[in-house]
Amino acid sequence: MSRQRNQEDDYVKLARHTIETYVRTGRKPELPEGLSGEIYKERAGVFVSIKEDGMLRGCIGTLQPVQASVAEEIMSNAVSASTRDPRFAPVREEELERLSISVDVLGEMEPVRSVDMLDANRYGVVVTKGRRRGLLLPNLEGVDTVEEQIAIAKQKAGIGEAEQVELERFEVVRHY
Repeated sequence: MSRQRNQEDDYVKLARHTIETYVRTGRKPELPEGLSGEIYKERAGVFVSIKEDGMLRGCIGTLQPVQASVAEEIMSNAVSASTRDPRFAPVREEELERLSISVDVLGEMEPVRSVDMLDANRYGVVVTKGRRRGLLLPNLEGVDTVEEQIAIAKQKAGIGEAEQVELERFEVVRHY
């Protein structure tokens, strides 16, 4: 087992177990017992990000909780990130050993009146124009400014660069 796997916390172990089980069997595993208590009790939006050899391989999440617990949110989004991210082919069994996984648990959304309230390292951003909505997590490699963060979130939502948007921010707890 790699050193990285030995250092994974319960959030990432749960995501990895779910991905490996789903890729190998086509079924989501049962919710395991014995993880840290708050993972079963708390509810929050969760993003599961998968990288292979340092490159993004899948990332799917929820802004708000849709499952009964963070644990179930992780499991649902782990399956989606590994098999349903439209940007990538589904993860194959032979890739499993090369994957690194992170889990972001989202805090409350806060309206933003000015871009001065944003910080690309501390806050994720949500841009909204009508029914189009895009999100970008904080502290991402290669995204160094608030302007880049907003531009990427707009692009993900299909919102033009010059279009005015409503902004929201959120903090995350990132698990590796």
